[in-house]
Amino acid sequence: MIQPLIGQIVGLMALGLCIAAFANKRDDRLLFILILANVAFATQFFLLGGWVAGAISCLIVLRILLLRRFKKNWFVMGAMLAATGTAAFLTWQGPLDTVPLLAGLIGTYAMFMLDGIPMRVMLAFAAACWLLANYLTGSVGAFIAEGLILITNAITIYRLHLDAVRDPGRQESASR
Repeated sequence: MIQPLIGQIVGLMALGLCIAAFANKRDDRLLFILILANVAFATQFFLLGGWVAGAISCLIVLRILLLRRFKKNWFVMGAMLAATGTAAFLTWQGPLDTVPLLAGLIGTYAMFMLDGIPMRVMLAFAAACWLLANYLTGSVGAFIAEGLILITNAITIYRLHLDAVRDPGRQESASR
């Protein structure tokens, strides 16, 4: 009985980390905090029996680390997409595992190939998939986290849009 409780607590920790990540207008800070959040997500998924979601969350940590050096690299992105598919195949429990798989694939493309507002829009789609994955797994904290990520991300997109309207060159510098 203690394992699910610990999973819920770790999901709540992920909540705080996600809010801090998506409140940042700078991509480098967003990515660093997302590493910590995904360690928490992976842990809570494993504790709650969501094996595909946990495996993909582990790969998201690797993906974020690779991004620092290999942004816009089609080969590395392809390798991460293949690793995501392989992890899902190896831990597959049923059709509902399609949801975290889709989240992992969308997030990989967004983070490797996009910046600024377009990246955050695609990450919002991935967050919607993770929201559903957390609901299906039964994680209260992570479900709330993903819901708040969607809201926080929308606010940050709006803030970035206002910055771009006020100073068109600013969005470029914010993603560096």
